[in-house]
Amino acid sequence: MSTVERPIRVVVSKVGLDGHERGAKVIAKGFRDAGMEVIYTGLRRSADELAEIVLQEDADVLGLSILSGAVKPLTQRVVNALRARGRDDVVLLVGGIVSPKLAEELRAIGVDGAFGPGSRMQEIIEFTREQIQARRQGTS
Repeated sequence: MSTVERPIRVVVSKVGLDGHERGAKVIAKGFRDAGMEVIYTGLRRSADELAEIVLQEDADVLGLSILSGAVKPLTQRVVNALRARGRDDVVLLVGGIVSPKLAEELRAIGVDGAFGPGSRMQEIIEFTREQIQARRQGTS
């Protein structure tokens, strides 16, 4: 008897007051085109709203698009909200204005993947699949 794995469920969102959503929509489409189930939450979501959406949707991945200078504090709020709901197992991705130094800082607070300007969609998809495969096999 073969078991079919369910598709990777990804929540893509804009957190905080940042109103630039083109990048988030491109990423959402890229994930969808790669065969993943995508829930796009739209603009101006709070950390608590996002954590609740991740919980309710039983998401595997939360992708945040942040183009403001508040990347780290906004992300920290999301990390805290996920932990408060017992969903620190979700793969957390952050994209936007992320320098290599900031990417290191984000990983230190619990972000799995941080992608700055020029990141390729295929790189993000492959990274996401690898993270999910490792978690599903219990090796992360």
